[in-house]
This record gives sequence, C-alpha cells and structure tokens, in this order.
Amino acid sequence: MHIPDNYLSPSTCIVMGAAMVPVWAIAVHKVKKEVTRSKIPMIGIGAAFSFLMMMFNVPLPGGTTGHAVGGTLLAILLGPYAACIAITVALLIQALLFGDGGILSFGANCFNMAFIIPFLGYFIYKFIKDRTKSEKGEYVGIIVGSYVGINMAALVAAIEFGVQPLLFTNSQGQPLYSPYPLSISIPAMMIPHLLVAGVVEVLFTTAIYTFIKKVSPGTIFEGAKQKIHTIYGLIVALICLTPLGLLATGTAWGEWGADEIKDVVHGGKQLGYTPAGMKNGFSFNAIMPDYSVKGLPEIVGYILSAIAGVAIMVIIFKIISSFSKTKPKDISNES
Repeated sequence: MHIPDNYLSPSTCIVMGAAMVPVWAIAVHKVKKEVTRSKIPMIGIGAAFSFLMMMFNVPLPGGTTGHAVGGTLLAILLGPYAACIAITVALLIQALLFGDGGILSFGANCFNMAFIIPFLGYFIYKFIKDRTKSEKGEYVGIIVGSYVGINMAALVAAIEFGVQPLLFTNSQGQPLYSPYPLSISIPAMMIPHLLVAGVVEVLFTTAIYTFIKKVSPGTIFEGAKQKIHTIYGLIVALICLTPLGLLATGTAWGEWGADEIKDVVHGGKQLGYTPAGMKNGFSFNAIMPDYSVKGLPEIVGYILSAIAGVAIMVIIFKIISSFSKTKPKDISNES
C-alpha cells in the first residue's frame, strides 16, 4: 500500500498532499491541546508499533505481498488525531530512510494510511462499542473497525492508481504513470486485502490491544496502572521477529520498480513497456533501501533497520515532550 514515486502524476500528488494539510493542522492542534507532556512519548511508541507492523510482509493471492498498518489500534490507544500523527511520522521515516513509499506520493500514502484507517476504524469501533457496552461489543468493534479501515484504505489507493491511465497519457495513448485502469487496480488491490491483509490487520490489532490491556491497562484506561516497560518489551520482541517479513516473496502490487514493471503480467498479458513518467520521473536514494544495510546479511539489515526506525521515532517524541508544557487534562479514549 506504500505508493512509490512516479506511480501518481505530480498533480495527483499535489492534490493528495493538499488534502492532508488541514488534517495534519487539526491533528497537531488537537494533540497540543489535549495530550499531556507525559503522554507524548506514547505517540512515538504508537509510531513504532505501526512501523514494525508494516515490516511484517505476508504473502497475498496473486504472488504479491502486503502488511498490516495498525491504524485502528493506535486510534483506540491514543485517539485518532494522535494516531494520525504517529502513522505520518512512521511513513515519513520509511520514505526518507528506507525508500518504502515515495517522497512525492507521501501525501497520498498519509491520506490512505494515516487518515482513512485511524479515523474510519475508530469511528466504527466507537459506534459498535458504545451501542453494545460490553467487552464482547468492544472486541467486535475492534475487529470490524480494523478490517474495514485497512480495506477502505486499499480501495482508495486502488482508485488513485486506476485513475492515472484515464487522466494522463502520451500522444500514443500510453499511460504516463500507473498503467493499470480501475478494472484491474481495484480487484488487484481489494481481493488480497479482503482475503488476507485485512485478516492480518485484525489479528495484529486484537492481539496487541489484548496484551496491552492486560499488562498495562493504564495505557488504555485513565487512572489505571501503566507499565511502560512491558510495552517496550513487546516492541523488542517484535523487532526480533521482523525477519519473518522476509519470508514473503514477491513485490507488493503497485510497488514494482521502473526496471521491472514492463515484465509484470496481468490476465496473461505482459505490460511490455515502462511508462514514461516512471522512467524519467523523480528519483530518491534512501540510506537503507528496502530495509537493508550494504555488506550485511539480509536478516541482520532488516533487524538493524527495525532498531533504527523505532529508535528515531521514540527519540523524536521524547524530544517533543521535553519542550511541551504540562497540561492538567490527560488524553483519554474513554475505552
């Protein structure tokens, strides 16, 4: 779901980035107003959870791969506005440091994963939970919210891909950017997400929420005991397990490199060319491309990438908290 650069036209990227500006502005305002100084580092921990979940690639139907995002999980734990900021930071680190997701398409990726998933997932979760008022209803809300949230994000990404050949072509009628129309992009994205990636999102969300609720209820319920060291322990365990994401082979749909897209086969037909916008488009060289470290085994590079990403996010929000004023009101998701 990480759209690379040059799959979307520059004008599409501008529109999607502009759409995120008011979302980011409101989210920052809400967090500054409602989140206490002591809670700000939790946003960094939330960003770390999302970052690590996105490293666990799973095989999808059609020979591609996908991953969970954790947007609904973070919205439940932190509130949707803080979750939006956390996932935005995670996506920024992924793009800049690891080349996972584009620089120009950053706004589109944030719209899909940092806006749609946490806000829609949280709305569904609250809608169900508030009307059932039971633990069973709470978990039904978590399951439905996380499943619908990630699938809606996948649908929007598919539409972003699919409108490109309708709007941007060369004089010969060939697409300049993403070459696959809506009739291909929507089923190609939705079938694997509905069947597999959505289920993985539900499993991660439910398992991590249950663990945190049991060992550190203060993270969820205001006034309860918070054991932050147990949450850090879970992060360390996830870091150690991230190489499992290397077991899934193949490229995620819509994330092929400019050198391989011409060989992609759909419906038994090879594309046979590289769209001009991809071939001659924007290029950015990440420091640790594809979560690798030059000269080191793939597994070692993956673990070091996980450590680096988590450390950067936790440090960023600890620094922000050191400059924040203490507020009498604490954030609560009223779970």
